[in-house]
Amino acid sequence: MQRVELLEGIAGIASERWDALVGDGSPFLEWSWLASLEQAGCVGEGTGWQPLPLVLRDGERLLAACPLYVKAHSEGEFVFDWSWAEAAERAGIRYYPKLLVGVPFSPVTGSRFLVAEGEDRQGLTRVLCDALRELCRGSRLSGVHVNFCHESETRSLAGSDFQLRVGLQYHWTNGGYAGFDDYLSRFRSKRRNQIRRERRAMDEAGVRIETLPGDEADESLVEALYRCYLANIRAHVWGRQYLNRRFFGLLRERFAPRLRFVVARQGGEIVAGTLNVQKGDSFYGRYWGALRPIRHLHWNVCYYAAIEHCIAEGLARFEPGAGGDYKFLRGFDAAPTYSLHYLAEPRLARAVGEFLARERQETHRVIAELGEESALKPGAAL
Repeated sequence: MQRVELLEGIAGIASERWDALVGDGSPFLEWSWLASLEQAGCVGEGTGWQPLPLVLRDGERLLAACPLYVKAHSEGEFVFDWSWAEAAERAGIRYYPKLLVGVPFSPVTGSRFLVAEGEDRQGLTRVLCDALRELCRGSRLSGVHVNFCHESETRSLAGSDFQLRVGLQYHWTNGGYAGFDDYLSRFRSKRRNQIRRERRAMDEAGVRIETLPGDEADESLVEALYRCYLANIRAHVWGRQYLNRRFFGLLRERFAPRLRFVVARQGGEIVAGTLNVQKGDSFYGRYWGALRPIRHLHWNVCYYAAIEHCIAEGLARFEPGAGGDYKFLRGFDAAPTYSLHYLAEPRLARAVGEFLARERQETHRVIAELGEESALKPGAAL
């Protein structure tokens, strides 16, 4: 007999059972990533992120699940609903707490409703969504937000009470390039020369950049990358520290096969770096920072070194994360992202729905225009 349960954290589920649901999906959904966030204290008591994974069982068999959090704020989500919360408050509607289905601090698309292989994916997704709506109604939660879900999941829930939001990110795709120079040949001469100047600047500054697999990282390297992460946060007024040193250490212990570190050294000392994740044919840029202000260091460490790595490894795509129109000028093209939103209060749901209809139209228009204005010349490398 099927039953739905709320659990007190991913760490309470056997890793092999959870990861069997994830399969070839996003690495940020894997047990090691989510459990490390919990065990490091990045989510949990006092953080505004209460982990309550929702699971569907048939007897002892795990049929389906979703990573679920009760949120006391909207920090660390990257699908911004601050204006909705403010409008709700003005109308006397309680917005927090709310439910979030997604991965904390990670604006990366992936399945949000995990279903065992061979099972009815669409049917079980609807079972989980029905349970989420019921949880809202029974616990005085304002709504359910399913962030960075797959487009297929939006189709599964078409016609339900969940409303679709469309955003955009900038992604790099591999055109079968033989090397970085082959990639550069796709740019118009002005932009190609600019990128070459930015890369030469590393030699002129005496900076050497290398990409290392996670299993080659020792404690000193992890410590240096954590300091880079903190430096980037402190360099910006909008910076928020969501992660701690314990989380970085747990990733090194249990997530090393997925990790790739891009490290910049000057005079033998680490001056910048990124923590990245690789799975299947995809590469994901995550946490960057620099300990010294060196011109063009950011472009080289975060983007050019990663692209070189993707070409060398034959990876199909590189997702560097949220934001940054400057990525467009460096060969990253606009791609849509999707989220689903159920709001229990009818007035708020109606107002948000009207906003989302206008926003979707504008986002699709912008993506189409950016596609026509790509920094890359038409045609693919052979």
